[in-house]
Amino acid sequence: MSKQYLDQSSPRAVSSKRSERMRRILSLLHEHTSRSLGDLARDLSVSEATLRRDLAELDEQGQLVRTHGGARERNSQPEIPVRLRNTSYKREKQYIARRTVDLIPTGPYALALSGGTTTAEVARGLRHRAGLTIVTNSLTIAMECATWPRLKVIMTGGVVRQSSFEAVGSLSEGAFRGINVGTCILGTDGISATGGVTTHDETEARTNHAMVENAGRVIVVADGSKIGRATLAKMADISEVDDLVTDSSADPEALKLIAAAGVEVHVVEMAISPVDEP
Repeated sequence: MSKQYLDQSSPRAVSSKRSERMRRILSLLHEHTSRSLGDLARDLSVSEATLRRDLAELDEQGQLVRTHGGARERNSQPEIPVRLRNTSYKREKQYIARRTVDLIPTGPYALALSGGTTTAEVARGLRHRAGLTIVTNSLTIAMECATWPRLKVIMTGGVVRQSSFEAVGSLSEGAFRGINVGTCILGTDGISATGGVTTHDETEARTNHAMVENAGRVIVVADGSKIGRATLAKMADISEVDDLVTDSSADPEALKLIAAAGVEVHVVEMAISPVDEP
């Protein structure tokens, strides 16, 4: 396969440092709608030349609109692409995943996983489990799990969303409704007692609700920034959630309301980095 073909058909590789910078650009634009090149360069402590390259790539991907002297938010794309979320709250997600893995029974078991960086961390924590079947609509999770010989992986069909790499729509919904799983692990963009479990895209929300419907237990995994927040589309009512696993940065009042709604809340303390543990 030629290099030219790969360049045209595959997503560009993004370094961890650049990925975090691009994520912060989108977050700043989401907060302020538009920013000048100088303001962004100052906020991010980078040169304007570096920033121009980042803005050009994000504009090409349809994540923002470049303007004369800066950039503005693209209203139709409020969510940050999954490949730029990998460095966001990574340590918290690792702790959340470890606690979630402890909630999954050993032995033969079927588990559904939605897309997302936190659910991907959960999948990595399960890679040595024997007799486990993973059902997912996430291309990234399915590809990673397929390399682990102890796991059986079932990938749903559907239309792939560019920003999340999740297969959605009637094909994916039908697949989830045709399979019974012991536990569904749901990533989210927001969870609150009144708003339920939410995401940015209504089609993705419908697909994930089909996952919830045929699960014996529903576990939501969310870092502290998602607690008490509600986004556009509801994936599940709070009454459909059995467990929430989050970290100690979460709003305590929002957690109290979620617990009062009947959800078992598990809060992991952020003590030392996983790389420092023995």
